[in-house]
Amino acid sequence: MSAVRVQVSACAVSATVNHLRLRQNAVVSFRKKKPLTLRVVSMSSVPPSQPFEIAVKASVTTPNRLGDCPFCQRVLLTLEEKHLPYDPKLVDLTNKPEWFLKVNPDGKVPVIKFDEKWVPDSDVITQTLEEKYPSPPLVTPPERATAGSKIFSTFIGFLKSKDPNDGTEQALLSELSSFNDYIKENGPFINGSEISAADLSLGPKLYHLEIALGHYKKWTVPDSLTSLKSYMKNTKLEYFTKDAEDAFASA
Repeated sequence: MSAVRVQVSACAVSATVNHLRLRQNAVVSFRKKKPLTLRVVSMSSVPPSQPFEIAVKASVTTPNRLGDCPFCQRVLLTLEEKHLPYDPKLVDLTNKPEWFLKVNPDGKVPVIKFDEKWVPDSDVITQTLEEKYPSPPLVTPPERATAGSKIFSTFIGFLKSKDPNDGTEQALLSELSSFNDYIKENGPFINGSEISAADLSLGPKLYHLEIALGHYKKWTVPDSLTSLKSYMKNTKLEYFTKDAEDAFASA
């Protein structure tokens, strides 16, 4: 089957991709509309000759659309920010295909093909991409990398809680408030004015938080956390928005 080429503008977070529909054999590539300039780059910064094959979660409600997995979204955002072409393989996690289980017996996504070897785990994948393709750099300085790092775990605790008085809601609010103060002082992103790996990890998780808690608990991020709300808006991608909303609506 021939591949369909989809042209996507650069900088996926700061300039959102409008409802990108990912076909199972689509090849995503990038063309930056900038004047041609001569610059010296390391060989590791040169994009691969072939798109990366990457298995990601498929939407549970809409055919040929990306699903609501924040870990898959993190890797796709990293590829887009680094202007690297990729060939997404949408995997129905309720009916995993044989080829997928063969290359990744654990059956988890995302998993990407590096040098003929399939590699799982979004942490490993994004670190490898940074090492292989250091330009543009996305490394978050260690002293800033932990900002907001406890939000997702406290969100899961609150989401699973059945006791309104067990302190899980307050624990989440405390983490969100701390991050709000951090962004107010250091933002608009975790590393200041530049997007970094920490944002590409946290942004999808915050959106997942917003949709899940809104659906299951009728809970919203307080309007008083204005810096956090702005951050969430800045790191929200429209190309996975509809699928997350549909996934929870059908739950």
